[in-house]
Amino acid sequence: MTKLICDEKWTKRKTWPKPTPRARRLRIVDLFCGCGGLTLGAYEAARLNGRSIGVALALDLDDTAMNVYRENFRVDKTVGRVADIMGLFSGDLRARASKKEKEIKKSCRRVDLLIAGPPCQGHSDLNNSSRRSDPRNSLYLRVVRAAKILRPKVVIIENVPTVIHDRGRVVTRATNALEKLGYGVNTAVVGAAKLGLAQTRRRHILIAVRGSEFDFAFLDEAQPGRVATVHDFIADLKSLNGRRTPLFDEASKMSTRNKKRAQFLYRNRKYDLPDRLRPGCHRLVEHSYVSMYGRLRWNRPAQTITGGFGSMGQGRFLHPSQCRTITPHEAARLQGFPDFFHFGTVKSRVALQTTIGNAVPPKLAAVFVDRLIHEGYL
Repeated sequence: MTKLICDEKWTKRKTWPKPTPRARRLRIVDLFCGCGGLTLGAYEAARLNGRSIGVALALDLDDTAMNVYRENFRVDKTVGRVADIMGLFSGDLRARASKKEKEIKKSCRRVDLLIAGPPCQGHSDLNNSSRRSDPRNSLYLRVVRAAKILRPKVVIIENVPTVIHDRGRVVTRATNALEKLGYGVNTAVVGAAKLGLAQTRRRHILIAVRGSEFDFAFLDEAQPGRVATVHDFIADLKSLNGRRTPLFDEASKMSTRNKKRAQFLYRNRKYDLPDRLRPGCHRLVEHSYVSMYGRLRWNRPAQTITGGFGSMGQGRFLHPSQCRTITPHEAARLQGFPDFFHFGTVKSRVALQTTIGNAVPPKLAAVFVDRLIHEGYL
């Protein structure tokens, strides 16, 4: 199932796949939800197991991403909230529930699954200013506070692999606190490509099960098979470039200098730009940014998709065969978002790139929720 759930065929669907009528509902809370990647993965995993989902609470600070969430999952502002988690789950990890927290608990009622993708920029190796001690890192522990208040059956927290190096030891502290609450906790670093996504993204996953323990061993048992490629996910889109929906299917404009750099790659059948053609900060010095100004290959996965996919200077984001960067539609597909998932409420290119680039690929949730349901934890 790992390879088939949320696969490339699913991403090309034009209409939402419907759950079984009167299916037993899986009630979820999604913190730091963005546009809804984790919720969408949970939706598909539930559907394939004869279940449906009900969103009890979705929370994010980005109103643009939240508008996308509300439209797709058909929730109103009382459920899909633009709010700071510190204002809702503000107590110390061991403190009694505050009045506000009791109100949230009452409004959510039963919660089966708590999923969260706390901001990862503070842990990222690309963050050279405050890496390992960024104040945003402590938001990881707010998810644990939410678990204490809401008492879900399962908690899933997604972050970058380097979260384990945080100076505040957020993963260790989260694990200890969850175990004291009666959860069995396990963690793993998971490669998206191994799950069948056409992206080399690697993520740290924490799964806590109330009264039991989740085993990641099933990932090792899965047959690797053929690696999913860029071609699998976006080859059918290469002729669109603005013909269907201008913002979603249009590549960003390149500067004259970058256009020449891109043309050099295609003309010479190269995928990495020589240092002599790079900007001065990258030129003739040792650096680890080989993918910057690079071109994607049809027969390989993409690098991690970020909000910078509209610029060739932000990563390997040039189209494999056309002299342009990938479009938002292509980026969404490489993130694993299907065509039936709408981004139409986003009206600017920068906001669209940020919304798609900051999202968690749905498959990262779908694979684990599917297994959790299969093993009877949900």
